[in-house]
Amino acid sequence: MQEKQNITFAWAFKQIIWPRRKTISIGLVLIVISRLASLVLPGASKYLVDNVIVNKDFNMLKWLLVAVVIALAVQAITSFLLTRILSVEAQYLISELRTKVQKKILSLPIRYFDNQKSGALVSRIMTDVEGVRNLVGTGLVQLVGGTLTAIISLVLLLRINATMTVLVLVPVSLFALIALKAFAKIRPIFKERGKLNAEVTGRLTETLNGARVIKGFNAEPQENKVFEQGVQRLFENVKASLTSTALVTSSATFLLGLASAGIMGMGGYFIIQDQMTFGDFLSFTLYLGFMIAPIVQMSNIGSQLTEAFAGLDRTEEIMQMESESEQANRHIILGDIKGDMAFEGVHFSYEENQEVLHNIHFEAKSGSVTALVGSSGSGKSTIAGLAASFLNPSQGKITIDGQDLSAVQLHSYRQHLGVVLQDDFLFEGSIRENILFPRPNASEAELQAAVKGAYVDEFADRFENGLDTIIGERGVKLSGGQRQRLSIARALLANPKIIILDEATSNLDTESETFIQKSLNVLMKGRTTFVIAHRLSTIRQADQILVIEKGGIVERGTHTELIESQGRYYDLYTYQSRI
Repeated sequence: MQEKQNITFAWAFKQIIWPRRKTISIGLVLIVISRLASLVLPGASKYLVDNVIVNKDFNMLKWLLVAVVIALAVQAITSFLLTRILSVEAQYLISELRTKVQKKILSLPIRYFDNQKSGALVSRIMTDVEGVRNLVGTGLVQLVGGTLTAIISLVLLLRINATMTVLVLVPVSLFALIALKAFAKIRPIFKERGKLNAEVTGRLTETLNGARVIKGFNAEPQENKVFEQGVQRLFENVKASLTSTALVTSSATFLLGLASAGIMGMGGYFIIQDQMTFGDFLSFTLYLGFMIAPIVQMSNIGSQLTEAFAGLDRTEEIMQMESESEQANRHIILGDIKGDMAFEGVHFSYEENQEVLHNIHFEAKSGSVTALVGSSGSGKSTIAGLAASFLNPSQGKITIDGQDLSAVQLHSYRQHLGVVLQDDFLFEGSIRENILFPRPNASEAELQAAVKGAYVDEFADRFENGLDTIIGERGVKLSGGQRQRLSIARALLANPKIIILDEATSNLDTESETFIQKSLNVLMKGRTTFVIAHRLSTIRQADQILVIEKGGIVERGTHTELIESQGRYYDLYTYQSRI
């Protein structure tokens, strides 16, 4: 655990603190000036009691007041500058870190997203980084400033009365020891809170996205219970951290109060014995406050810094992950491609010793259509995922124009790729914005060509706002067929060399399927196309059909050849024909 904390601190220092060393240095100078100015008042109090009042010296009173007012003005100005410089920089850092974490997460392999909830990832991006404001903001600087104030006050206290100062240090040392122990216990609690918060947020996001399913199955009570349980676990975590924090606060109240009571008694004794003036006692009391206040404040700042490092632990975990583009073997950058693709002895496993694809061999020539058919769970979508470079083979290799895809920089390959998935994702916004997604700067003529090619205009023209109609989250205001046509229009606009259609006609009624088949003929023309379809009537014109069962290719050929052989494809086709 200690080693992990050291690694996180080193990462935070290198990535966060050191690049902002100039800003933090300015903050340190300002806090030093502010703390020194704050010591003027207790010093002036001694002279007020022992000199000005006793000697009725109005001239010295005037200069004391001037010094105090100037010190107060300096404190006010430095406080404003600290907030203006450091707090603004801290908020900028938070926005910058959020951007970096989002960019990093988006660069991770698809497998990572398959094992994470979207709401949990939102929490990692938006919440975990907030604590860094205490590193670059006033928190860290105040910690240093408080330490400086405590040390200077300690020196002045020793000069006034060493015996009383030593008496104070005993309870203060005990408090410091208790605070250190408490913070060591709090940090894992804060880290666990980040995980719990991500889980609760993730479940809540799923609940809100699945409102129709929940209501359709009258499942509101069980969802309410699940959320309530998550919130309860979060409450228990917060309660544990509050208990530790309360221990620190209570210890401060008791031990430092005990010190003040001791000072009161000893001060009274020394004044009665004429070993201390009343002015000395007054300034000692004020300096004592200046020494103790930063220590108490540091306990609060220590809690904030502990929370910050707990969040940074989780942020650093993300930032240290290897993204797709950082894989050392990916050194080939593709230019224009023909689109010849081949699978050579490809095996694939999602989990160790549980292979889902076995020894897959086939070639997909440029401009050809390869159809993948088979029963549910046979491995069709896994082959499509491999062709899209979303997954990597466990054994064997996939080539594009003879180049090993595992050695190709993925951005240079995916710029030639178009994907229409079974449950294709649409963004909240307009029809126009969703079609323009792959090419935001496409011309109006290119947009209209895609719209007409996918027959989107057939339904968009019926809306009052046409292509500017807002479709709702995930396209909820459109029918399944309309969403699918919009997705195909998006792929048409991207103008890729390789197309992957995963159940592209699965959500279509007969009329929509007629429109889509025409648009698909346009989309697939001259492009290497992979089609996954349960509706076998849609793939009769494919150049080759691969029948996948239990992770292997059991048949291959054209529609006519496979019908004549009367094997597995024949069984599937004739079964569907009877339905």
